[in-house]
Amino acid sequence: MTYVAHYHSPLGLITLASNGDALTGLWFEGQKYFGAGMETAREEKALSVFAETKRWLDLYFQGMIPDFTPLLHFEGSAFRKSVWERLLLIPYGKTVTYGDLAGQIAKKMSAQAVGGAVGHNPIAIIVPCHRVVGANGSLIGYAGGIDKKEKLLALEKKEV
Repeated sequence: MTYVAHYHSPLGLITLASNGDALTGLWFEGQKYFGAGMETAREEKALSVFAETKRWLDLYFQGMIPDFTPLLHFEGSAFRKSVWERLLLIPYGKTVTYGDLAGQIAKKMSAQAVGGAVGHNPIAIIVPCHRVVGANGSLIGYAGGIDKKEKLLALEKKEV
């Protein structure tokens, strides 16, 4: 069973998903790959992980750096999980390129392979895939939309 809740952000409606214990998904409504990996059987339910995630999002959208991370659970291949875990290490207000990220994972990793994994990140914002940019710093490849990527980076006061 997948449990869901919703959060009204300044950038639009966000859907949260959980396995009952940990956060398994966070998507902007209608984004590319929305709900990927979610079971079709879903139930709206008030869970402590949703309350904690909403508190994290409240702080984040107020321009603060949350000092905690809700419990996360990734479903995906070992490669995708390794990329998503690496995303968690990108500091607030900083960006890395797809190529840099690929080089951190493996010496001969392609930026395109990393880009595919980044694009399928099931937990937007908290797992900051919006902090990954093109080789020249261009804003490319955000499943939630480039406009949202730009606004998230502006919120973090990163020049865009």
